[in-house]
Amino acid sequence: MSVYGDLKPYASRPDQSRGRFYEQEKSENRNAFQRDRDRIIHSAAFRKLKFKTQVFVYHEGDYFRTRLTHSLEVSQIARSICRTLGLNEDLGEALALAHDLGHPPFGHAGERSLDEMMKASGVESGFDHNEQAIRILTFLEHRYGAHDGLNLTWESIEGIAKHNGPLHQAPPSIKRLDEDWPLELTSHSSLEAQVAALADDIAYNNHDIDDGVRAGLFELDELRVVPLIADLLTDVDQLYPGLATERRTFELVRRMINYMVTDVVDHTNENLKKICPETVADVRSAGVTFVGMSEAMKDNDRILREFLFTRMYRHHRVNKMMAQVQSDTKDLFDYFMNEPQALPLDWTFLGDNSSDQARARLVCDYIAGMTDRFALEEHRRLFDIYSRT
Repeated sequence: MSVYGDLKPYASRPDQSRGRFYEQEKSENRNAFQRDRDRIIHSAAFRKLKFKTQVFVYHEGDYFRTRLTHSLEVSQIARSICRTLGLNEDLGEALALAHDLGHPPFGHAGERSLDEMMKASGVESGFDHNEQAIRILTFLEHRYGAHDGLNLTWESIEGIAKHNGPLHQAPPSIKRLDEDWPLELTSHSSLEAQVAALADDIAYNNHDIDDGVRAGLFELDELRVVPLIADLLTDVDQLYPGLATERRTFELVRRMINYMVTDVVDHTNENLKKICPETVADVRSAGVTFVGMSEAMKDNDRILREFLFTRMYRHHRVNKMMAQVQSDTKDLFDYFMNEPQALPLDWTFLGDNSSDQARARLVCDYIAGMTDRFALEEHRRLFDIYSRT
């Protein structure tokens, strides 16, 4: 039985939605959110995630996570939580698969670089990967004859825009969309969107343990500073003494994910029991986030984040590569701002060059859509004198 009880927001009903921006006939074989999921999977932006980095640039190793593998892991966790809570599994899956579409090449380094360059070009809002995801889904994907974008349901667009919480100061693109298609930006998102956001955190932290150990940035036993990890490692070592590092790491990570998912389900159930269906028409209007972790799990999660920040994200090897690709991104931005005619022909018709701000938006959209691999090759082609001989 659904944890909603008698409370039935739109997202809990698989065959009902507030609709799409462009009206479309219903499918005989799939509900609205299954169609959203399929459109996301078949999009060009989703395929590009294969060569977009998480922490390590794509060429540093075949075993490290990419945005694509991360999105698949988030999707699996979101589906599990939604299924256990009795939520809409299809919507949760669609939101999880789409949540990273707006990330540029080179992870947070690329995002910082584009943000700085946009602001330097007079675009005060800079660059925001969540806004970029909405731009991709509503404008930049060009696959259908009848419209730009993927024409997803209201619930999917709203959930992607607000999966990290209400937007009291929405980025320009989301604000403009809200004027044409109200997204209730200052309210909370659906439970499915809240699940997708937390599934992202669970997947991110746990696969960074695996990638960090594999890269030799830290030893597995150093993670014993996290109380839950210390207990789980002890359990693994007692059950499988002398286990090789790779297997030992996997046994830890799978237990961590299971504990976190179970904790989220239990804590969310407790939160939902506190609401009164007779007085709350929709969880979005309740004014609180229902999906979350217990205080004890939050403490474990915080300690793990602090460890990874110090030992992985700020490791000198990672910093050295991130500094280089951040510089490369700025080079590309400057080049196309000064030479807009060098953009591919289909991009020159997408925006106008009537102002620095308009050109910056066009250049930013182009660079943000690059993969790590393409951005590195494009930089070498344009700036490496040896590649021109």
